Amino acid sequence: MNMKRLPIVILMVVAASFLAFKTMGTGPKSNTTPPTKYEQILRLIGEIFSQAHYSPQKIDDAFSQKVFKKYMKDLDGDRSMFLQSDLDKLKKYETLIDEEIKGAPVEFFLAAGKIFNTRMEESAVIYNNLLSKPFDFTTDENVSFDTDKFEFLKTDTERKERWRKKMKFMTLERYTDLQDVREKNKGKEGFVVKSDAELEKEAREKVKRAMDRTFERYRFKFSDDDKFNVFVNSITTTMDPHSEFFPPVDKRYFDEEMSGRFYGIGASLQYDDGNIKISSVLSGSPAWKSGEIQAGDYVMKVAQGKEEPVELTGFVVTDAVKLIRGKKGTEVKLTLKKQDGTIKVVSLIRDEIVQDETFARSAIVQEGGSKIGYIFLPEFYADFDRPNGNRSYIDVQKEVIKLKEEKVDGIVIDLRNNGGGSLYDVVQMAGLFIDEGPIVQVKDREENASVLKDKDKTVLYSGPLAVMVNEFSASASEIFAAAIQDYGRGVVIGSTSTYGKGTVQRNIGLDPKTGFSMSNAELGTVKLTLQKFYRINGGSTQLKGVSSDIVLPDNLEYLKVREKDNEDALSWDEIGKSPYANWNPGYNLETIKKFSNQRLENDPTFKLIKESTEWLSLQNDKEYSLHIDKYKAEQVKLRSTIKQLETLLKLKGEINVAALPAETNRWAEDKAKQDRFNQWLKGLQKDIYLDQAVKVMNDMIGQQNLVKGKTEEPAKKAF
Repeated sequence: MNMKRLPIVILMVVAASFLAFKTMGTGPKSNTTPPTKYEQILRLIGEIFSQAHYSPQKIDDAFSQKVFKKYMKDLDGDRSMFLQSDLDKLKKYETLIDEEIKGAPVEFFLAAGKIFNTRMEESAVIYNNLLSKPFDFTTDENVSFDTDKFEFLKTDTERKERWRKKMKFMTLERYTDLQDVREKNKGKEGFVVKSDAELEKEAREKVKRAMDRTFERYRFKFSDDDKFNVFVNSITTTMDPHSEFFPPVDKRYFDEEMSGRFYGIGASLQYDDGNIKISSVLSGSPAWKSGEIQAGDYVMKVAQGKEEPVELTGFVVTDAVKLIRGKKGTEVKLTLKKQDGTIKVVSLIRDEIVQDETFARSAIVQEGGSKIGYIFLPEFYADFDRPNGNRSYIDVQKEVIKLKEEKVDGIVIDLRNNGGGSLYDVVQMAGLFIDEGPIVQVKDREENASVLKDKDKTVLYSGPLAVMVNEFSASASEIFAAAIQDYGRGVVIGSTSTYGKGTVQRNIGLDPKTGFSMSNAELGTVKLTLQKFYRINGGSTQLKGVSSDIVLPDNLEYLKVREKDNEDALSWDEIGKSPYANWNPGYNLETIKKFSNQRLENDPTFKLIKESTEWLSLQNDKEYSLHIDKYKAEQVKLRSTIKQLETLLKLKGEINVAALPAETNRWAEDKAKQDRFNQWLKGLQKDIYLDQAVKVMNDMIGQQNLVKGKTEEPAKKAF
């Protein structure tokens, strides 16, 4: 079977489930049309989970109780709004959510939402009252932010006390910052020295503005539909962390981010003190062609053609982006507040915008006489809607060809913070670096295992290869790193382990008429966990991730950010090994590790990074003093450690990193893009982890050259 047919194989897996979906809803209960979209969505989700999810939990009272607990936490994360009496009032729904999922009237989230709105307005009064009077920072008291230990408050007095400490701490943060600014600027011409009382008042005003923006979002951008979306995702993520519900507009946004293309106006937005501001305009875009939109303009309202405009009060950037983007050729009207204070309505026709800065890119690193190619891949993107759209594996292929033309001695592929993406693309990409063979194994809920293989016998690049990873390298990134590691094709460099996401999702549309579809649907889309993937050595990457060959201490190691830290994550297991032939790289991995360890032992920087991150991780669970002198002493230590860590993470010297000769002025026609490209290269020059990776690569090159010198023939595979 040719690899070009792989999408058909994947489609068949989904189609098998889809055929099962078509039999759903044939029972008596399903013949009655639910009265609202809420019932429709929940019932369809219940059916899709029970009949197609990889490892479905039984939707019963126990499941209902877990969802109840999660939704209340999602609504009120720091337990500062709801009272225990509210939970008691809602307790009757605790074991009824499973019935709602099976078709009963949807009532719980609406009841909880009404109480939330009431408590939210009460909380607004509380924080406004608290911020209207000065705080006394000489009282010896503490505040904790370990929300996992918080209980719902029993009385209104307790609630006010929690808000008091919260507002006092936020004010204390800003007050001491203002004092620091005053101290640094004393004596400077034109600087107005304010008293402590004036600074304390200014700090409270800053906190009030921040809280007002949060509560504006609650009032204007947290409708019943928004609360329902949170509720549905409380259900889906209780089933497993990666099954998600997307309303139609969110699914469109997800697809756009995945493909790197969308239809919009070509302007970048940023959040600025409660407002949405134009930060840059893309050359050649509709916004640029209009000549009426400039960086610094504020977007007040957005209208779809002749429809009523939507005010952006309470909106964050992502909300605004979803409104401004749409279908090609459609009209969008922006009400702008210009920098001179005038208000102007600008009409634009949406056109295709390509986010080419998010695609794979490469650079050249000179190290110890070697020329090393560097490829950055932010995600395994794929434009499924366009036959000629960007695919990550094709773009990486192009970058490899460019680097080969530059006659590089080795290649480093950077998958740090790459959260995954297209399974097909990662299989194809791994195939660029090996002869034919298995890349990953996939198993469904029926225990049927299949092997996704590279059937192309050609090898695009056979030289030394290294893969950079960290704690946020997940899913497809882990498949690639695992395959390279299992074959012995290259060296994995980075954190102790990657994220640990070993599950495969598919998007299933929820259609009110047909039930399910393979495309976006009117009711939304479920990203459903259908399969689990396994390394070709048989082990799952689920929970365990991929362990690096070369471990570099980093600043994220002790944070609870991996899959294993989520209580709803699926378990680890293993299946049989898929036969594969090891690659003979021409170097000894143990020797490479030894060289790296010697460097790290003689480098105090990484020892300090490890010590600093260990100490910082412990600060997340501690209480903070609200006494100004004690708080300042705590902050001196905290800021000193953070500053030290930031300094440590930047190389003292510079790595010799440069753009490929033909790409020095890659975006010369767009100054903002070119500036960002140059800044990217500058960041790489100070990247302490890239520095270690190229040193490891240089060891690999040196050893391989030694082997070549002895054998007078290139390293080859051993079968």
